[in-house]
Amino acid sequence: MLPLDAAPTRHHGRTTHCAGAASRDASTEERERGGKKTKTNKMALDNLIFAQCILYFLAFVFGFIAVVPLSENTEDFRGKCLLFTRGVWQNENITVSKQRFVVEEWAADTSCSFGTAAAIASLVLSAVQAWRLLFLLCKGHDDSIFNAFLNLLISSLVVFTVFLSSTIITVGFNLWCDSITEGGSMPSRYINTSSIAVCIIVCVCIPKHLLQCIAGFSCEDLQDSDLELGLNNSAFYDQFAIAQFGLWAAWLTWLGIAVLAFLKVYHNYRQQDLLDSLIHEKDLLLGRSDGHFKTGLI
Repeated sequence: MLPLDAAPTRHHGRTTHCAGAASRDASTEERERGGKKTKTNKMALDNLIFAQCILYFLAFVFGFIAVVPLSENTEDFRGKCLLFTRGVWQNENITVSKQRFVVEEWAADTSCSFGTAAAIASLVLSAVQAWRLLFLLCKGHDDSIFNAFLNLLISSLVVFTVFLSSTIITVGFNLWCDSITEGGSMPSRYINTSSIAVCIIVCVCIPKHLLQCIAGFSCEDLQDSDLELGLNNSAFYDQFAIAQFGLWAAWLTWLGIAVLAFLKVYHNYRQQDLLDSLIHEKDLLLGRSDGHFKTGLI
């Protein structure tokens, strides 16, 4: 005949076994859920890094597009900066009606130098950051929260600097063009007799140039004329048009980089919250399993 306490012993064993199985099932479910979330976050992070690499490459290209014409213009103008420079048209002498453009005072070269420096900074920083992110992407690593926040600060600073340099070059070049065209069109008195004859022939042969002959020449047309400044002004309009395109395109690219940097900081912050919540949930599950186990023992 079995002892009276045999049945309770078997009951306690079954209760303990059920509590252990529930604890294992809860832990397995937690690991699976955490693994899925980690895999999803890893894919999102890889896509974010890849998008940043593309934008850094574009910033490098646009910075290069801006640096080359600005450097060529500095060489053509022998270190003088045409931005914000003003001048007047004056007669060469009393007997000849032809006029020449006389610069009153050349503007400080800091305007051109600042634009060149901003383009070079965009060029160098984008190359360094693209190489670093490609290395992280290939190795499967990720930036720390501090590095992500530092990248956000650097990107924001570059956005402000490139925007400022783009604005300076655009406004300064428009003032130069207004000066040499006297408000938008080249004065007709600049054209001598031979130029008038050529203009009439061109207008007869090509009617689309009729308005140009009547109103005068634009800033773009004047780069083909010798302004007699002792400088090479044969490409100044094309150079600054390309430089403006490169700088404004670089600004838009860095703006996108700054937005992605902010998203990365936000992602890291959410990921840290996710880890904290998973740890908290694990503690709750373990505490609940321990409670069931103690209840079964009782």
